[in-house]
This record gives sequence, structure tokens and C-alpha cells, in this order.
Amino acid sequence: MSFYRIISLYFFSFLLFTSCKEERIDFNAQVRPILNKNCISCHGGVKQSGGFGLVFRENALAKTINNKIGIVPGHPKKSEMIARVIHKNPEMRMPLEGEPLSKEEITILTKWIEQGAEWQEHWAYLEPQESEVAVDNPGWGVNEIDYFVFNKMEAHDLIPNEEAEARDLVRRVYLDLIGIPPSPEQINAFVTDPSDKVYENLVDTLLQSPQYGERWATMWLDLARYADSKGYEADRAREIWQYRDWVINAFNKDMPFNQFTIEQLAGDLLPNPTKAQYIATAFHRNTLNNGEGGTDNEEYRISSVIDRVNTTWEVWQSTTMSCVQCHSHPYDPIRHEEYYTSFAFFNNTADWDVPTEYPIYRDFDSLNLTQLQAVKKWVAKVSSVSEANKWENFIRIQEPKIRPEDFSESYKTIHYNRSGQDYMEIYDDAYVKLENVDLTNADRIYINYRQRTNAKGTVLVKKDSLNGAVIGKRVLNKTHKFVSVPIVLKTDSKTADLYFEFTSQTTDYLCFLDGFLFSEKLPSEKKEETFGIYKSIDNLLNAQYKYSTPVMVEKPGNFGRLTQVFDRGNWLVPGDTVQTDIPKLFNVNNKQFKNRLDFAEWLVSEDNYLTGRVIVNRFWAELFGKGIVLTSEDFGTLGERPTHPELIDWLALRFSKEWNWSMKTLIRNMVLSATYRQSAVITPKTKQIDPDNKWLARSSRVRLSAEQIRDQALAVSGLLSNKMYGPSVMPYQPEGVWTVVYSDDKWETSPNKDAYRRGLYTYLRRSSPYPSFISFDASERETCLSRRINTNTPIQALVTLNDPVYFEAAMNLARQIEAIDGDNKFKVEMAYTKVMGKTISPDKLNVLTNLLEDTRAYYQVHKDEAHELVKSDNLELASLTIMMNVLMNMDEFIVKS
Repeated sequence: MSFYRIISLYFFSFLLFTSCKEERIDFNAQVRPILNKNCISCHGGVKQSGGFGLVFRENALAKTINNKIGIVPGHPKKSEMIARVIHKNPEMRMPLEGEPLSKEEITILTKWIEQGAEWQEHWAYLEPQESEVAVDNPGWGVNEIDYFVFNKMEAHDLIPNEEAEARDLVRRVYLDLIGIPPSPEQINAFVTDPSDKVYENLVDTLLQSPQYGERWATMWLDLARYADSKGYEADRAREIWQYRDWVINAFNKDMPFNQFTIEQLAGDLLPNPTKAQYIATAFHRNTLNNGEGGTDNEEYRISSVIDRVNTTWEVWQSTTMSCVQCHSHPYDPIRHEEYYTSFAFFNNTADWDVPTEYPIYRDFDSLNLTQLQAVKKWVAKVSSVSEANKWENFIRIQEPKIRPEDFSESYKTIHYNRSGQDYMEIYDDAYVKLENVDLTNADRIYINYRQRTNAKGTVLVKKDSLNGAVIGKRVLNKTHKFVSVPIVLKTDSKTADLYFEFTSQTTDYLCFLDGFLFSEKLPSEKKEETFGIYKSIDNLLNAQYKYSTPVMVEKPGNFGRLTQVFDRGNWLVPGDTVQTDIPKLFNVNNKQFKNRLDFAEWLVSEDNYLTGRVIVNRFWAELFGKGIVLTSEDFGTLGERPTHPELIDWLALRFSKEWNWSMKTLIRNMVLSATYRQSAVITPKTKQIDPDNKWLARSSRVRLSAEQIRDQALAVSGLLSNKMYGPSVMPYQPEGVWTVVYSDDKWETSPNKDAYRRGLYTYLRRSSPYPSFISFDASERETCLSRRINTNTPIQALVTLNDPVYFEAAMNLARQIEAIDGDNKFKVEMAYTKVMGKTISPDKLNVLTNLLEDTRAYYQVHKDEAHELVKSDNLELASLTIMMNVLMNMDEFIVKS
């Protein structure tokens, strides 16, 4: 063989080899969509018909029920899967009762098996890759975001729109960043500013506005399922507004998202947690609480824990973990047992399903606060500030507390009312036992009890047995409510079993026991000083408080709960015991997890590939109308693929690394992009190629949220209050909407400016939410809501046309326009500018002027109707009110374009 022939042969072989490489089947792009569409419903993680499953590779390569192998890597002809998809008999061909696979789909599956049937993790579970951004990208764009978007436009034969008209752009960015529109003066200041940096400066100013936090908190409160009531049938009031205020503050301070995450999921487990960090944990105290009589507390405590698991995985991972409560995930490689390793993170918190909602963080009035500050000052002086803060948290939260569910043994006691987690009825000669109590640094235990009768009782604390040494004693007197009183302990033991024996001189003795509160010794041996401090602590533990917030607190280690797998999700059928962990799919480095803090830290660690993607997608959806991944709630196998995969990875990596989890920096880069600034005008070509605006060759027209529509109406009319924070308010709503069972609570319209506060401060009762908000697709906040799906219904028009809030806004604006000198056209022009922020077109001017004149003529004849409308004989006010009402119902007013 000649030298040249050998070279040619090698060259041909090389070309053939490289050609084969180029044609290699991409599992995620080509194979997975076929399996998801046609196979996974019968051969997934739950249902594995014929013993053949396609979620885990090992299942797909195993023998089926008929002893054949579904997939034989490298051998499609030996693979039962191929044999069945090409079978001529319809009763044997797969998919059964479905359309047969196309020739192209069969070819893809055949070549994939031929090439080794390699699995690839779903795109969302793969590590984000850095993309090179060409700095010399020609023609368009101001930052890297535009580079990725422009490439997709070009690939789909699209070109970007021109920048939006200045007045539209300034309104858009105001609504997106602070949630309310600019005034005509603010618009004019922007339009007339000749600076090249005018838009950038405006963005920076809005990001520093306190209203920024209010706008973005609304998004997060949907995720946190925040409400002012407990849910279920009784749906009693819940005081948790300090959590809402914490969220607003966190956004305004630009708290890094990793810290924002850790404090909400595990603030109580941080070293020396602050009040704010405890309040942050109310994120997971927004779960429902069933106060109805006759319910089982443990059942509903477990329901809350399940909700915490599902919510955490949805908010931070966009993973449908709720699918795994009863069985392995049908589509994603997450096993049934792995649900309960996540359950274990949240199963050891001290809260349980009782009306009191303990543990709560108490805020005292000024008198008790002064006493608390004196205690803290003394402790800091004799020990440290850290020790003083520990005592403050002990007084305010009253944990760790050992409750009846933790008693290892009891005698002559009855669990009161519901299940085993309310207080106990204690009779003469009763006892309860606590096992393995840590007494290392303890000199007292507080007993929390209520005793309605005059008969005195005595509690003896005995060590290790009922016949053991008495190490503490306390006389129990009559009380009007539950109180905590100290039992002084005298023992040198480090740990012991404690028996609390109750005795009385009357045989019909009865008291109610809610548990025991454990505290450490005060850090001083000076008995005279400590006596006074202990007295102050005792007073504060029983003091009335001004406000309270439910918070998360971990149970002491030796009183922790056991976590078991629930067979098919049934809490009454517990199975194997499990420990805290995350699904193997996500645990790329085999990390060990001890508690919620470990879990929270992992969520925002470099080991986690999802959080960055998920969160940038949420912010993108808020600004652009929909996410780069449309299914914000599901990044799993059945979720939508990203329209711009390189962009979402680039943003995720910038957000978590270069921008140090700064939410303001993330938003700033998005709104500064040329992509964001485009006009919403749509050309026939663009409409034909991209009717859904997937490739972002224009700005999307998006209806404002329920809260923004109301806030905007109040803002342009001059009624909107700028008051921030504090308890939720009750603006006007029609009589009879709010029917409350089991209580005397009433909807009472808040006085003065409180009735005109922003929507996020509106009192939200889950069983009867604010009507106009629900009409515009706001969440009832019973569960986590990742995205609001806008609807268009006649009810929405009826709300903005007839709801008293909108009508009052229209009337208030009408009064302002009435005071202006000028003819009808001038007044219409001024009203339109005030409402829309721009000059009215001639066509609209004629229509609205005719409306005003026709209305005035009508009311000249029907004066009684005008009087009924505005409660006066002012016909001009009535006519202008109708015109303002029409303005506030125009599409351009309730849509961001």
C-alpha cells in the first residue's frame, strides 16, 4: 500500500470519526423530550409498567417482568424498548393507546442506544457554565444581557425594537422598581434632563427609595404565603405583620440573598440571634393553624411541616417536592425516602398546632421594656453582651420549654381537649417524668401552670425515681391565667431523670400544666444581686406584651423528635427512621447535614446549582412578564426549558459570585439593559414570528398586579398614604363580604389615611381575602405561589368601574381638575396627563371631551342621579368623576407597556 493511500485512508477514517462525534445524540435536547412526552407517565418513578422505568438508568437497563431487558446499551436490536415502539401489533406497540412515535423519534432513540444509552442529568441539575461574552457585539445593546438576547433574536430572524418613548419608559421603570407611577413633575424632570446618564441616575434613585422595599416585598410575600389569619374553617386572626416589615426592610437594605435565605430558614440557629433574625424565621410560621375543636394537633403539626418542606423546595429550588410525599417522584430522580430526610430538617421545631401559636417573640410596653433593659445591662456588666442577649431571648420567647408531648411518663393526668400536645390536667398524687435532663448549669426550672381553685397544691421535684431525693419544691397557688413560676433546684448532678410529683390536701385538686421552662444560672454568685434580677425575670415572664410574632425555635437535643418515613404519605403508618439529608441528586459532594442551618447554608452555597438560576428567573419574570424559564414553580423534567439557557446561567453566576447575592445589583443590570428599555410596539413580522415574545424583540405588555392597580389609582388621585410598617389595615370593602365564624371579629374600615395605604398593608384573611385583589388574581396565601397567572374577566372591569375605592379616587381627582381654569378640552388634557403621564392623542381627546359634555348634559336632566353619585348638587363634579372613572379603566392605565 502506497504512502499516499495510507494517508488518505487515515484522513477518511478521521473524517468519519469526527462526523460521528458531531452527530452524537444529546440526551437532554433530543431524547428526554421524547421520553417525557410519550413514555414517562407509564414508566416513570412511580408507575413502572412491565417493570420498566425510565427515571433512573439502572431501572431502564434492568430486566423487565417478561425477563427481557428494556435497554441494552450499544444494541438497539436487543433492546425491548425499540422492539415495542416499532411493533406492528397495536396492542403491543408503545405507547399504548397513543400515537406511534415518528420515524425521526425512533431514529433518535435507536442511535442513542447504539451510542451507549448514556443518561445526562436534566439541564437544571448541571453546574452552570461560564459563557464567553463578545465585547465587540455589533449594532445593539448596553450590557451583557443584551448580547445573549441579541443572539437569540438573530437566530430567529428578528431585530430589536427602538427604545421606548421617554414618558412610557419612565412610567415603566417607576412601576417596576417602586410599584407606583411617577407624578407629571417627575416625568417632566426625566424628559427634560439632557444628561447621558439620566436614565441610569433615575434607576439608582428608585433603588434607594423606601418604596422599593414595599414593591418587591409583595412578590416575596406570595412565596412566603403571608397572611393575617391562621387559615382553615375558623381562620382566626394571626399577629405576624412584623415579618412583613422585616421583608420590606431586607429589600431596602439590599440584604444579600444568601443572608436573606439563612435568616428566614434558620435565623434562630445562628450564634446569638437578634430580634430581627428571630422575626425572619416567621417565614415558616405563615403555615396554617387549625383552631377548630376536635382536631388532632399532631396531624396538623405534621401538615405544617409538610408545607414547610414543599415551600422551601419550591421557593429556592423550583422543585416539585410535594410529589414525593407519597411516592418517588414520577419524573425526577428523587426517591420517596428522600422526602423525609428533608422533613427531618423541619420536624424538630418547638411549635405545634394550638391556638396560642407558641413560641412567639414578645414586644413589651415601655414600662416592661425598661425592666428588661435593666436586666440586660446587669448581665452584660457581670458577664458579656452575648450573655445578656441570651437572657433577653429567653425572657421574650420563653424557650426551651418542655411540653406534655415530651413527657416520657405520666400518672393521674389527662391530656386536655385535643391530642397529646395541649396542656395536661393534673390531679392530686399525679406525677410526670422527664428523662435525661441536663442540669449542668441550672439552678431553677419554671413550671407553667394555671390553677383556678383556691386549694393549694405542691409540686416536688425528685431525682431519678419517685423515691429519689427531693431537689426542688414549690407551692402552687390560685391563678387567673397560665403563669410561669420558678422551682429552685439544689443538686450537683450533671444529668438526671426528673419526677414532678403533685400533691394537695384536697382530693378534688386540679391544675393545668403546660410544661416546664428551662433556664441557665445567672452569671453571678452574689445572691443579693441575683435575687433582685431573678425577681425582675419572673415578673417579665408573666408580663403582658404589646405585640407578638410567631417564630421558629429548635427543640432541645435530648427532647428532639424522631423522623420516620410515612408509608404512602400516611402519618399514621410510620416506617423507617431517617436523619436530616438532601436527595442524592443534589448532594454532589456528599455533604453531612445536622440541622436547618446546614440546609439553609447549602441552599446558597457553591454546591447548589439551582438557587441562583431559580431566583434570577423570579426577578426576570417580575420585570419582563414571564421568566426565562416560564414555569417559575418547576425547573424539573416536566418544566419548560429556558428560552435563553446561557443567559440564565450567566445571570446566576454573576448574582451568586461577582454581585455577592445583591438583589439590587441584579435588578439594576436587568433594567439598565437595552432589552428592558425596548418599545412594546409590535410589527406584523414580529407578531408572526414570535407572537409570545419568547425572543424579546420588544417589551412585553403586562397587566399590573392587583395591589399595583389599586395603589396607582390612589397615587394619581392624591389619596395614597406614604405611611410604612405596622399592623395591617382595613380599607373600605362592601358590607357582608367578611363573615367570621367562631369569633366577634369585624371588618372595621381603618380611620383617616390608614384606609389609603399601599395594598401590601391590607389585612388579608385567608378564607375571605380582599375582594378586588382576588378579582385581579392575587393569592389567597394558603400555599406558596410562585407566579400569578393573569386572567381577563368581566368581574375585573366591574371592580375598577364600581368599587368604592376606585370611585373615591376618581372623585378626588375630579375635584382637582374642577379647580383648574380652562375649557372642557383643556381639563381633559390635564386629567389625562395626570393619570397617564403623557400627552393625549387627538382621537382620545375628542372621545373623552364628548363623554364629558354628554355626561354633563345627562346630569342636567337627571340631577338626582348626580346627587346620588357625589352626595352634592355639584353637577360639574359628577360629570368629571365619570370621566376620571373612565380614564382609570383604560387599558393603558392598568397595563405596563
